[in-house]
Amino acid sequence: MEASEDVSPARRADRPLAVLAAAGVAAGLLAACTDEQLGPPTEDDAARFLGQASLACTPSDCADLTQLGYGAWLDKQFAMPLSTPLWNWARDMGFHAAQYKSTDVGVDNALWFRLVNAPDVLRQRVVLALSEIFVVSVRNMPVPWGQMLCVSYWEMLEAHCFGNFRQLLEQVALSPAMGVYLSMSGSRKEDNSGRRPDENFARELLQLFTIGLVRLNLDGTPQLGANGEPVDTYNMADITGLARVFTGWNLDGYDGTTPGYTQRPMAFNQADHSTLDKSFLGTTIAGSTPGQQAFQQALDTIFAHPNVGPFIARQLIQRLTSSNPSGDYISRVARAFNDNGAGVRGDMQAVIRAVLMDGEARLRLSPLPDDEMGKLREPILRFLQWARVVKLQSSDGLWSVGDLSSPERLGQSPLRSPSVFNFFRPGYVPLNTTMAQQGLVAPEFQITDESSVIGYVNFLFGILPNGAANIGVDYSDWLPLASDPARLVDRINLLFTGRTLSAALVSDLSTALATLPLDLPDGAKRRVVTAMLTVLCSPEFLVQR
Repeated sequence: MEASEDVSPARRADRPLAVLAAAGVAAGLLAACTDEQLGPPTEDDAARFLGQASLACTPSDCADLTQLGYGAWLDKQFAMPLSTPLWNWARDMGFHAAQYKSTDVGVDNALWFRLVNAPDVLRQRVVLALSEIFVVSVRNMPVPWGQMLCVSYWEMLEAHCFGNFRQLLEQVALSPAMGVYLSMSGSRKEDNSGRRPDENFARELLQLFTIGLVRLNLDGTPQLGANGEPVDTYNMADITGLARVFTGWNLDGYDGTTPGYTQRPMAFNQADHSTLDKSFLGTTIAGSTPGQQAFQQALDTIFAHPNVGPFIARQLIQRLTSSNPSGDYISRVARAFNDNGAGVRGDMQAVIRAVLMDGEARLRLSPLPDDEMGKLREPILRFLQWARVVKLQSSDGLWSVGDLSSPERLGQSPLRSPSVFNFFRPGYVPLNTTMAQQGLVAPEFQITDESSVIGYVNFLFGILPNGAANIGVDYSDWLPLASDPARLVDRINLLFTGRTLSAALVSDLSTALATLPLDLPDGAKRRVVTAMLTVLCSPEFLVQR
């Protein structure tokens, strides 16, 4: 294991020396940790890991992880079968009906049903992350049953998120949801009238999905040219050439009268495919090449680009563990992308394991000070932590949680991004802040302002006590703890934060809860709801470390 920058004694003072010695980190940062190096996870360890690798830490998930260990838990999650097809669930609930043809009704129901109930929590966490990289949004689906397109898109990500990145990229490209969202569907070859192939998908495929704007070193830093400026990865001619590759694809069997087309990958029509040469990224595909073959060659070329590993590594790290990973961390994950240890490039399971089992993620061995580590917990995950712990229920089976993307609610909702740039960009820097002065990025702060902060608190205040219309909560596991405020706070502290609440907050909250009378009909529930609301709004919970 190659040594890197040493970790100062001050940075390591709160870490068990036996664990550090066993892990072999005295000379520098760890690469991928093993269960033997880390030892059996404690409850606190398990809660912290689940905060990164799943949708929530529940008592059963915490117990499962402490019993299995990290590696076996990951193996179990990777091996879990796909749940009931989400498109079929939406159909069975009636959301494919003609009355919903020109609406977005059903997409929120299907996604909240999945996110609140799915047992394959690692898959769903990764799908959520990928949906924020390969963005489509129901807010721009100007076709009949656009909501069913989005449901099908989520299902496609579920099917391929644990496979190979090259196959995932192909399925994203051929998805009818992506075809509509970025207007690849219906793109036709140039003609004498001045028509040109649509360039939208080609541009975003390079800029946002695979290689980014500038050439990268393995650690994610920009490569610099002779004048010290970052070197561009592509130019307008590359976009023009690549756009020709994506001509001839269209929705399969679309006639506007049935939603069946939303389930099928786009179909190819050679007559609409460009016959001009297609030059991009230093390669040329001859114009005479059959369109489907050209499509495969183009994706192979992009997949082989050296930027893909560090580009995807940084974004997955940001979505799962840390907004500001070190270059060493990015390099280690990028190497796992480039080679899973068996000569395979793009193995998503190897990449996900590398992200979650890295020393910076598990032992917090980051070059950053402790108060600069981690990430702001995105609103969807804050909500799901509570929802899964209180066993959110749908009395009518429709899961009408609704669109939570307005600032008066969460300010975020799955597959409802306002643009292809997601709700927040990976390089977002809050202006005029200490973070900006320190050169740090904070993506989730792009949707954090006075309105969204107040809206979040008000939303919780409204939903925590009794849920919402046809959406109920189950506090039965929590009510017995209300008579012992210290125990109640400790349980919430464990599951919600991995026991990272400050001693002052734990003490003050326990004292305050004891003043709430238990002899009222809802006295126990008031204590539980007050405790959860306080923790859900606390900085220690909002910042995932």
